[in-house]
Amino acid sequence: MTSLTSYKTVGSLQVAENLLNLINTEIMPGTGIEPEFFWPAFEEMLTTLTPKNKALLSVRDDMQAKVDQWHRDNTGTIDRAAYTKFLTDIGYLLPEPKQAQITTDSVDPEIATIAGPQLVVPITNARFSLNAANARWGSLYDALYGTDVISTDGGAEKGSSYNPVRGAKVIAFARHFLDEHAPLSSGSHTDAVRYAIDNEQLVIETSQGTQSLKDPQQFTGYLGDSDAPSGILLRHNNLHFEIQIDAESPIGKTDPAHISDVLMESAITSIQDCEDSVAAVDAEDKALVYRNWLGLMKGDLVESFSKGGRTVERKLAADRVYISPTGDSVTLPGRSLLLVRNVGHLMTNPSILDKDGNEMPEGLMDAMITTLCALHDLKGNSPFKNSRTGNIYIVKPKMHGPDEVQFACDTFTAVEKALGLAHNTIKMGIMDEERRTTVNLKKCIDVAKERVIFINTGFLDRTGDEIHTSMMAGAFVRKTRMKEQAWIGSYEDWNVDIGLECGLRGKAQIGKGMWAKPDEMGDMLINKIGHPKSGANCAWVPSPTAATLHAIHYHQVNVLDVQDELSNRQRASLDNILTIALLGDTPLSADEIQNELDNNIQGILGYVVRWIDQGVGCSKVPDINNVGLMEDRATLRISSQHIANWLEHGICTREQVQESLERMSLIVDKQNENDPLYTKLLVDGADNIAFNASSDLIFKGKEQPSGYTEPLLHAYRRKLKVS
Repeated sequence: MTSLTSYKTVGSLQVAENLLNLINTEIMPGTGIEPEFFWPAFEEMLTTLTPKNKALLSVRDDMQAKVDQWHRDNTGTIDRAAYTKFLTDIGYLLPEPKQAQITTDSVDPEIATIAGPQLVVPITNARFSLNAANARWGSLYDALYGTDVISTDGGAEKGSSYNPVRGAKVIAFARHFLDEHAPLSSGSHTDAVRYAIDNEQLVIETSQGTQSLKDPQQFTGYLGDSDAPSGILLRHNNLHFEIQIDAESPIGKTDPAHISDVLMESAITSIQDCEDSVAAVDAEDKALVYRNWLGLMKGDLVESFSKGGRTVERKLAADRVYISPTGDSVTLPGRSLLLVRNVGHLMTNPSILDKDGNEMPEGLMDAMITTLCALHDLKGNSPFKNSRTGNIYIVKPKMHGPDEVQFACDTFTAVEKALGLAHNTIKMGIMDEERRTTVNLKKCIDVAKERVIFINTGFLDRTGDEIHTSMMAGAFVRKTRMKEQAWIGSYEDWNVDIGLECGLRGKAQIGKGMWAKPDEMGDMLINKIGHPKSGANCAWVPSPTAATLHAIHYHQVNVLDVQDELSNRQRASLDNILTIALLGDTPLSADEIQNELDNNIQGILGYVVRWIDQGVGCSKVPDINNVGLMEDRATLRISSQHIANWLEHGICTREQVQESLERMSLIVDKQNENDPLYTKLLVDGADNIAFNASSDLIFKGKEQPSGYTEPLLHAYRRKLKVS
């Protein structure tokens, strides 16, 4: 615990004073919960569940020790049958339930029936949180104009002012989108000169004559006058887009039909993250986490910042209200449906201590306090509505197998009881990012079948656990070759297959992971269509712009139809999932080894120095080639575990790693030289706290629980905060 934290005794608990004041004076009022009721209930929950939490972590350690020893005793080629039997004997691989069907009910349509992008943002950054919440709608013109989706060929550079050549390319792209997903009975939107509503139908006057929509049912509503609407609302694959018409705007006045933009329904859901993308190590940090979530749930979160020499204020967007074809009112949500990702079962936090001064499990704290904040949404204390069906959506990460999923369910039951909520008010997203969850996914879903609304694959954390679990089996392939290995494709398909078997279609999300290159939207538009084609009805994006562009994929692919087709395919191979991606006899040159070390270490240093020195848990970090990559603790986990594995098996030496750490520090220092908040990793040959943290993540990587980075990061960040 930091020396700067002051505590007050509440029952047998010691609660950080700032957190206590936040809960009692800011969160509780309006919830119907009083301090004299809340704190004894919270204390009882912590007292009851903390020993169970510790016991589950002990199972992890015991299981890992047995796996390590088996690999020591079985060097060389792995006998698949013997390995599978061993995993079964120790309870790592469990019998699969014959039937597992989710029974989750009263779920918002954004979860159950609308396929689309999902944004993930650090909740400690209020501006990002608000941008994500408001990313339900995004300008297609802006998303195209400002990114590399539109080439600079033929004089179409972006420049400092509007380039009509580039603008023409944007307009052509948008018209093609309209023709593809809201086609006319004849001709093209390119030929449109006027849009109007006549006799409850959309009519489009073109240079070739008056046309209608090929499917008139796509017309959902409009804004303005029927003869001269300012907006036309259309629907395709259960997603909306709005043709915006403004003859006075710079773009609209040059357009034959005065179209000024196409507004896309974009980030259908957003995850407000308390976990991998934040650096929350003490009561000060946790208070910021909870205060921002509270502001989203009460609808009063506001953030002001300077942009272009003026002050800009961000707040939550209002709902969008249209006139239906028949003249009634049509209201669509103006914001993403918000989920909150709590931390996993591993970490404790000094915000609350027991009577002996021991830190309480952070996951239990998050469950209780984020739910308490969400009562404001349920009780209508906000001018906006998040869940229209009365749910609280919590994503739970880093669970190892069904017993840990059951513990999360038990935790939510205890929270509901403490706060007087109906059973199963809290719905759960299961992150399928640990190997023991993957191989037992059907049983994990079965134990949470009343709550589960989400399963999601995460390649980086899953790879980090893959390496740590089989650390003693041998040296792993190069990190750049990992996606080519048999296990990863089967893992991604397995998640979809099991989800469909368990009845998630039309009831819950099956999700895929992040596009990590926020500046390379052209490549994303080419490649990320693979996610809806894989049967995923949501996939992660790093920005509102990316959400708008990724939304195009859900018009190109009807995910429900894809899921229907995939439900008949043969399930992915468990044997492949259990195939360890070992280097084996594959030769590596000295240059290949050095390049792998340099790439991994540069990424580790670039991320860790911001985490430790500035408390930035997620940011765009330039890689060794100066390509900006979205980094969080999951990317750090795989890089540090990979080097630890190579050290363990003699692919590289400690001296090589140390030399690379020092050489890559100079590169990272150079990359950050224009950041006024940056502190150099090496000054006159002396290292700093962030450098030491990076070193420990590698050299002590094998000993870290499940290969997680949090224990070391938290320890070093706290050290810096009190230094």
